[in-house]
Amino acid sequence: MKKLFGTDGIRGVANQYPMTAEVALSLGRALAYVFQNGQRPRFLIGKDTRLSGYMIETALASGICSMGADVLLIGPMPTPGIAFLTQAMRADAGIVISASHNPFQDNGIKIFDRNGFKLPDEVEMKIEQLILSGEIDHHRPTAERIGKAARVDESKGRYIEFVKSTFPKNLTLEGLKMVVDCAHGATYMIAPTIFEELGAKVTLLGTSPDGRNINDGVGAVYPRLMADKVRETGADIGIALDGDGDRVIFSDEKGNVVDGDAVLAVCAEEMIRRGTLKDNTLVATVMSNQAMDDYLAGLGGRVVRCRVGDRYVVETMKERGLSFGGESSGHLVFLNHSTTGDGLIAALQVLGLMKGRKVRLSEIIARYRPYPQILTSVKVKERKELSLFPDLQKMIHDFEKSLGKRGRLLVRYSGTEPVVRIMIEGEEDFVIRKMAGELTAFIQKNLT
Repeated sequence: MKKLFGTDGIRGVANQYPMTAEVALSLGRALAYVFQNGQRPRFLIGKDTRLSGYMIETALASGICSMGADVLLIGPMPTPGIAFLTQAMRADAGIVISASHNPFQDNGIKIFDRNGFKLPDEVEMKIEQLILSGEIDHHRPTAERIGKAARVDESKGRYIEFVKSTFPKNLTLEGLKMVVDCAHGATYMIAPTIFEELGAKVTLLGTSPDGRNINDGVGAVYPRLMADKVRETGADIGIALDGDGDRVIFSDEKGNVVDGDAVLAVCAEEMIRRGTLKDNTLVATVMSNQAMDDYLAGLGGRVVRCRVGDRYVVETMKERGLSFGGESSGHLVFLNHSTTGDGLIAALQVLGLMKGRKVRLSEIIARYRPYPQILTSVKVKERKELSLFPDLQKMIHDFEKSLGKRGRLLVRYSGTEPVVRIMIEGEEDFVIRKMAGELTAFIQKNLT
């Protein structure tokens, strides 16, 4: 079991273990050791807009330099932007300081290899071992062998042009009214530029970060604000990005928040029509609605399931040679464009679909109908092994038997937050709500 890394890097309350300056410095040293290349390794460091980003950035850079490697400080940049720039600038690895959709008091660290992919579990385990064992404490380069750090200013423009290049060359966004919510996060300068340069008229939300307001009632976690603004302004579409810009939630022109699985399904449908969905197969996690499988089956496509986490979506795509996958939470990975979830690229693919077909978003998703599903989260004090509670296991078993082949039930810990996730699908909404209520009550009584 990994002690520091979760499903999406290291995450926790900033300035409390493991998100301390001391751990960040040790992580920087371990990374410089693992990615040594016989010369002077180069690392990119980007971040979102959290106050604690300064502290962690400085500690990481110090650790890396202390091992004789160099650092390029990118500043505020979406997570997928660092993945892109790591490849484009031929760096040995890219590091993102962000807790994604979490509140500002949290922070996290994600790492990409030289090809822009998140590290596999075995590499994260090696890094943890180096941090916790003190094995490399004696490595202390001196004099000219100490690394250096420099700030890079032109990186935003490079990423903006790259994202724009994924939009169909024969189309523009002229005549389109958009609401764009940047969650006071890493996309606050980049997203408006992209959509406005492509011709859209943009109403902005969440573009005034102060270090403390990231994800605070705005962005992909709170899409209702964006959806209400769509209705108020008569916009054609709304998009809400999360704090680090790797996922996106949509609103149609009526102000309805669009189901994340519906976006996955219609994007896969369009790729089937164009012949660009490899093997006509979409990769989704176990949390996605079963209706998506049936929808694509009717189009000659199919769904392959994987563990929760966009990194596992990408790993499955790579293993099977597939081209598209994602999560219902808004991570969409177009592997022919990006190596990780990118909310801006995903938004442009949906906008290209709308402009190319000359239809509204509500019309595009009208044919997709999700089955009744409950998704809920229960905050816990500590992550006790769920199998140690026989009454809970019996309850889960009985519910699964009752649902039969026409339903699904999943109870699991989040990989990024101290919560238990409950997902139930079934034919009757009131039945699955009752089941979710009973499971929630048990977890609240025994684990909180």
